[in-house]
Amino acid sequence: MTTIKFLGGCGEVGRSAIAVDSVILDYGIKPSSPPEFPMDFTPKAAIISHAHLDHLGFAPSLMDYDPKIYITPPSIDIGRLLLYDSINVMQPPPFSKREIRQFESNCVEAYYDERYEVENFEIEFLNAGHVPGSAMIFLENDLRILYSGDFKLEDTRLLEGAEKNLPEMDILIVESTYYGVEHPERKELEKKFVESVLETIDNKGHAIIPAFAVGRTQEVLMILENYGITPYVDGMGKEVFKVLERYPDYIRDPKALRRAFKNAIWVEWKKREDVLQEPSVIVTTAGMLNGGPALFYISRLYDDPKSKLLITGYQVEGTNGDMALKLGMINLGNKIVKLKMKVEQYDFSAHVGDSQLKEFVKIAARKGAEMTFTVHGEKSDAFASWIRENIGIDAFSPKNGDVFVI
Repeated sequence: MTTIKFLGGCGEVGRSAIAVDSVILDYGIKPSSPPEFPMDFTPKAAIISHAHLDHLGFAPSLMDYDPKIYITPPSIDIGRLLLYDSINVMQPPPFSKREIRQFESNCVEAYYDERYEVENFEIEFLNAGHVPGSAMIFLENDLRILYSGDFKLEDTRLLEGAEKNLPEMDILIVESTYYGVEHPERKELEKKFVESVLETIDNKGHAIIPAFAVGRTQEVLMILENYGITPYVDGMGKEVFKVLERYPDYIRDPKALRRAFKNAIWVEWKKREDVLQEPSVIVTTAGMLNGGPALFYISRLYDDPKSKLLITGYQVEGTNGDMALKLGMINLGNKIVKLKMKVEQYDFSAHVGDSQLKEFVKIAARKGAEMTFTVHGEKSDAFASWIRENIGIDAFSPKNGDVFVI
């Protein structure tokens, strides 16, 4: 028998955490205000799908149990950056620098398409196409389980799409972030995005582009370079680029990525005011506007109708970015202000959209999956219903704390 316990990330985006017997799959935070954490668990080993904080961000709190952490090499280095940054942002910090150092020392490098013995499982990492180093996780003993993590099937400028040759399996645990939502065609989306940026500059305004440090910053810079636009880049996206330079095998076109960063102008924090002296394009963290240099630029421009805030990623409910989109307001820390600058959202998602999400489950069913759990999404109930009605296999949308013995 295998016991699966859902510790977080059910019916929500954030704090992903799933225990399978004594092994834990991801252990993240929910970037709400205040942050939310998964349920407690005592693992013998942890397997991390990728370095985003909603999947990795609470893992250092496990260090009292001294588990080995199986994770891809880029995710180790990117995770280090994000974890040290997170304890400066979250007050009080949920873990210490010492625990981050122990987390690093407990990491075991895992590579795509290789098998590893972890407790009573053989595990394998498969390319997930989400961010550099992201992985789907396959576990096998008497039961074969595929955990999708966050994934994207189609190629982007930055990454090759996820592995489509899935292994035979009994159980699929799948994200449902964009169930019911189809992403726009990428080339047309890029064109509209660039047109909006150029229009802003022509109107003597500033285009502020908040972007996640991992993946989104790099892709946005590649798009702008391709259209002949030289942006400023501020925040942790610069440090992530330096990490990715060390891992060219995880990037679709390393030369194009290097060109994009060579084309960009890197901003030192002392020079931020200077950037605003003339119309400019600024790509900056944080992607959900809960901190980071983006708030500095917005604090200077929020009442400028010529400027724009071009949001490029998913905004978790309760974040600053969510408030900006829904209410046209933002919390600058010391005050909440009404935005006179225009706010636009562009769906440069690193997740699969509705049709590919459904196709992925169909592929899994053809590979033998008899049971599916839908997680990581606000419409996971509806997705589970669709699977039962249209594919004809058991499908459940668990709640945090639910336990299944199989």
